[in-house]
Parts: sequence; C-alpha cells; structure tokens
Amino acid sequence: MESQVRGGTRWKRFAVVMVPSVAATAAIGVALAQGALAASFSVSGQSFKVTAKSLHGNGFAQYGAIDQGYTLTGDKATHPVAVSSFKTATIQKMCQSVVTPVPVLGNITLRLEAGNSSDKDKQVQAERLYIDVEDLNADATFNNIDIGVAAKDASQGPGMKGGSEQANPYGFAQQAESADLTDVKQTAWATTAGTFKLSGLHMSLVKGSGPDKECY
Repeated sequence: MESQVRGGTRWKRFAVVMVPSVAATAAIGVALAQGALAASFSVSGQSFKVTAKSLHGNGFAQYGAIDQGYTLTGDKATHPVAVSSFKTATIQKMCQSVVTPVPVLGNITLRLEAGNSSDKDKQVQAERLYIDVEDLNADATFNNIDIGVAAKDASQGPGMKGGSEQANPYGFAQQAESADLTDVKQTAWATTAGTFKLSGLHMSLVKGSGPDKECY
C-alpha cells in the first residue's frame, strides 16, 4: 500500500495483484471482506478484462501514455495505453477478471463483479476514475466533445494521473463534458480511483480460463 498526491489530495492505493500463490489470493479475499477497497481500487501487473452494461461519466478526458510495470517473473515491462479519466462515473453491471498461471494448478481466474442492480444508487460509483486501456469496444456518446487539445490543457477530466505512468503533457488528448458507453468490453492494464464504491461486490476464484470463466 502506498500514498500518492494527485491534485493536492493525498490518497491511498490498494493494489489487487493476481500472483502465482494461493495464499496471496486468499489474502485478497480477506481484504475485500474487511472493506479494504473503500478508499481506492487498483488492478495492475498484467492485463485484465473489463465489461460493463453501461457507464455514465462526467468530466471525461483521454490521452496517451506508457505504463511502467513488471511481468510475473519480475522483469520490467512497458505498455502503451490510452488513459480514460472521469471526474465521476456510474457503472452498471461491472466485471473485471484476470488470469494467472499457477504452478501445478494451471490457470486461475480471479473475477470481480459489482453493480448489477438497475437502481443507480446500487450501481458502482467512482470519483477520479482512471482506466489505462489497451483495447476498447463499446457504443459511445460524447457530449460537448473537444478533440485535439494538449493533454496538459484538458480541463474536463480529473487531471493527468502520474505515478508509474509516463505521459507527454503536450501530447494529443480529447475531452468532453460527459460520456455514455454501453456494452463495454475492454482490455486494460490498470484501474484506479480516488473512491470506488462497489455495491453488491462478488469475488470468485476458479480454475481455468476462457469466456465462461472470465468476463468475456
């Protein structure tokens, strides 16, 4: 766990990393049960899948960056990503899954689901949400969009993330007052938020991988 300053606010990051250890995944389950995700939520270390029935976000901005990380063997790795950021977001029927090969056991899939209700008050609520996206498929509507601004001049989003991510402040960016995405399927390298309320959270660990065990 680490502290970080973003926009003058110090906040804590909780990292959920699927590692080749059954003991480690059990510890993740204990942390979830004790509410360790109340302050913030992050999945990093390897790519993972995310789906959502719908996402409504206010204060949207998107810019290119390079994520710095490590492979499961401890080697340094870099990944080009498009960072999608929202000041606030409401997500219906969110799913995140990550697959890790475990010696002897084979592939193990960690899957998190939340916000399955049609009641917006019981859906996933996030503030200062950042998603480092590698691949995205969705139907999207952007309201009052501004394309081609410099990343440093994007005023709609919560600001550039920083941390282990490297972004060119003068690079290409786009922004909008709000964004609505439906039938979202994406591959990402990190998800972080200042606050992440996961209503109806369910976590499962299953042996194997594939669309019947992962989010898609």
